[in-house]
This record gives sequence, structure tokens and C-alpha cells, in this order.
Amino acid sequence: MGKLAFHAMCGRFVAASPPDEIARYFGAEAPEALLEPSYNVAPTNDVYAVLEDGTTRRVETLHWGLVPRWAKDPSIGNRLINARAETLAEKNAFKHAYRMRRCIIPADGFYEWRPEPGKKSRQPYYVRRADGEPLAFAGLWELWRNPTTPDEQLRSCCIITGEPNEKVRPIHDRMPVILPERAWDIWLDPTEHDLDTLGRLLVPAPASLIELYPVSLEVNNVRNKGRHLIDPVETRGTVL
Repeated sequence: MGKLAFHAMCGRFVAASPPDEIARYFGAEAPEALLEPSYNVAPTNDVYAVLEDGTTRRVETLHWGLVPRWAKDPSIGNRLINARAETLAEKNAFKHAYRMRRCIIPADGFYEWRPEPGKKSRQPYYVRRADGEPLAFAGLWELWRNPTTPDEQLRSCCIITGEPNEKVRPIHDRMPVILPERAWDIWLDPTEHDLDTLGRLLVPAPASLIELYPVSLEVNNVRNKGRHLIDPVETRGTVL
């Protein structure tokens, strides 16, 4: 898988902030299981997610690739890294989690690829908040128990995507749903089941919230995890 580029939206992101800072930013308890900082998080990696059980908000470590409760084995999660905002309430893989198990997936930024005229390789771009604050991706999570050995459990998650804003649209027709702080309480509340209320939160982030710029093709290799991946590169593109 080393040279395979995941061009699904959102298929790569950066999670390099210290977990105690993430917990403080989201008003949550810090995670017990710690992850290495990564500037190239890929599907099937473990990621941090903010969850709430009605009394406690905490940061936990989950598998990226949602495994529904009814799955026979966890391999289905490899295909369920994203969930489309428009069909969450309808798709069997997501509708239970949408009603009962929502989360926030913190990120420092994410990558997307744009086709370049006359070139075989796509140009990767890095998207981040213009003010340097973390992104709060809307997500879903699930708890899967192995039907043959129930003691075997897996907590997994996916990122919700929706329509792009004006800055992302020239690069891709989807983008992660980024929740503003005022939406966190409602989104994480496990007792909130009103789909109209939840659906109103799943809108594109304002274009003014983000900036994006071209980065090295090295991000295409999932083995590359270093900070240099988010350094701008010279190309016809500029910071937007």
C-alpha cells in the first residue's frame, strides 16, 4: 500500500497536535492510548476522536474505517472511511451511528488532489484553517463485536463529507464537514436524535475559514509521515 494514493474525499489528513492540547481545545478528557504524530494519516490508521456519553466528553483512539454493528468481519471498514452527509439517514451502514454515535475527528488539516493539464500525476494540496486552529470534522463511530468471539471488539469511525465551499470546489467536488464550536454540543449529544436539527449542521465551512496551497508529491506515499509534507511547493498554484 506504500505508493497508493487515496484520492477519496477525505482520504488523507494531518493529526500532529499533542493529545493533551486536543483534549483541552475540545473540553474533553485526554486519551489513554496515545498515537504518534502523523502528517499523513491514511485509511485504516488509528485516529483520535472526541466522543460524549451524556456525562463525559473524552478523546478516544478509534480505527479509521467504520465497521457497522452488523458486519461479519471488520474488512468492510476499509471502504467506509467517508459518509455522504446527504444520505446518512438512509444508508444502512451509517444510519444507526448517525442517530446514536456521532463524534468529532480533530485534524490539523487535510489533503486533496487536483488533476493538472498535461500531467499524469495529480497535484496535492494542503487545506488548513487560516487561523491555525484545529479542524473539527463531523464524524460517526461504531462499536463492532465479532459475532464468533464477542469478546473481540473494535471501535471505528468515519468522516462525513458534504458540498465544497468556494475555495475547495476548484480542486474537488466534496470536502469534510467542519463543525464550528457552537455546533459541538448538539453534534456530540447522544440524546439528540432529531435528524432535521442534525442535518442543519452539515453545511460547508465558510471559505474564509480555510486556506490551501500545493505541497510535495511525497504525500502520495503513505509511508511518508514527516512535517515536511505540509511545506508549500512552487507551482502554478498559490495560497488561496
